[in-house]
Amino acid sequence: MELEPLDPAFVAEQLSRPPFVTIPGVVNVRDLGSYPTRFPGLVTRPGFVYRSGEVSHITPAGIRQLKELGVTTIYDLRSETEMVKYETPIPTLDGIEIVHTPVFKTEDYSPEAMARRFELYASGKTESFMILYTQILDNAGRAFGVILRHIRDRPDSPCLFHCTAGKDRTGILAAILLKLAGVDDEIIARDYALTRVGREPAREMVMERLSKVPYFASNSEAALNMFSSRAETMLAFLHLLEDRYGGVEAYLKNYVGLTDNDIAAIRKNFLIPAPQDAVSPTDIQIDAQS
Repeated sequence: MELEPLDPAFVAEQLSRPPFVTIPGVVNVRDLGSYPTRFPGLVTRPGFVYRSGEVSHITPAGIRQLKELGVTTIYDLRSETEMVKYETPIPTLDGIEIVHTPVFKTEDYSPEAMARRFELYASGKTESFMILYTQILDNAGRAFGVILRHIRDRPDSPCLFHCTAGKDRTGILAAILLKLAGVDDEIIARDYALTRVGREPAREMVMERLSKVPYFASNSEAALNMFSSRAETMLAFLHLLEDRYGGVEAYLKNYVGLTDNDIAAIRKNFLIPAPQDAVSPTDIQIDAQS
C-alpha cells in the first residue's frame, strides 16, 4: 500500500540531501532553489525561499539553524482556528519576524466546512484535491501577495513560508513561484511529491491528531489518505491553473493584484546564473515512494 510507513533508512537518506534542509523541530523543510528553468543558464536561487510544515515546535537548535541560513521572516498561512484546534500557536523567535497571513478566514473553519474539507482530503482522489485547491486559489490572493511582495522587495532577506503540513497551501504557493520562474511542470510535480518523504517524521503526531477527529476515528484508511502527495495531483493542479485561471501570470494579476512589473521583479530576484558545479535537487528519487 502506497501510504504505509516508509523505510526509516530511506527517509533519513533522502532528508539528508537537497532540497531538504534540517531544522530541528520542523518537518518537511525544503529550499526552493537550484531548480533548472526554461530560461537558458538560469536556475532558481538557492538559500532565498524555503517551505516547510508548522514551526510551533522548533527547538533552540532549529532557531539557530534558521539564523545561520539568514532567514529573517517566516510567513504562517494557517488560520487562528487551526492553531487553537491543534494547540500550535505562533512561537516567538528572537531575531526572526513571524507574519501571520492566513489563506482562509475563521468562518471557513466552521464544523460544516471542515467536515466537507476532510471528506475531500480523505478520498485521496485527484478530482477531490482539485476542488480543495480551487478553494485555496480563490481565497489565497491576499496571503500569497504578502509573501510574493517580500520576494519582490527584499531580495537580500531569505524567507520561509508554511502551513500545517507544508503540503497543500504551502505546496500551491511553491508551485506558483516555481511556475513563474520557468520550472518544468514535471519538476514542480516532483517537488510537491517530496512532501511524502518530508512529512514522514511527523507521521505518528499527524495520526494522533486525526484520531481525535470524529470523521477519522473509525476510518484509518481515510486518515492515511491525508498523507497523499502524488505527482499526478500537482500536474492536474497545473492544468487547472492554466485552464481555469489563465495561467500563473493571469492568476497573479487577477487574484493577487500584481502588475507586470511586479511579476518581472519577482522572477528576476528568484533566478540566478546556474553554477557549473551545482547539485540539482531533481536528482532525488521519489518515484517508488510517492
